[in-house]
Amino acid sequence: MSPVAGRCECGAVAYEVTGPLRDVVACHCTQCRRTSGHYSAYTSAAAADLTFLRADGLRWYRSSDSAERGFCERCGSNLFWRPLAEPLRISIAAGSITGPTRLSVSRHIFVADRADYYAIPSDETQCLGW
Repeated sequence: MSPVAGRCECGAVAYEVTGPLRDVVACHCTQCRRTSGHYSAYTSAAAADLTFLRADGLRWYRSSDSAERGFCERCGSNLFWRPLAEPLRISIAAGSITGPTRLSVSRHIFVADRADYYAIPSDETQCLGW
């Protein structure tokens, strides 16, 4: 498997993932909508497979009692989400990946929190929670 690279908009955070990526989960929770401006789309990888090539802009925000979010302090790009109780995995914003991902959306979560201005295709898996 070839490494997958990604970065924030300004380049102050750049990373590489050497292991497999999970298909994308679209999260419609209120926190994801507030931090991204829409629902969020995240893939996931083993934390050990993630290497930061540049991280001088990376900052972490503890968004709840159970998770924190990584973002670029310079350009504001949302990049990562990680549960505090599961340090072996990290979620990566799918849109931050450079080039083709070869991933697809596997499910939509927290759909009860979705905004009223869009619909989720009825043929896609929808979950009330995780």
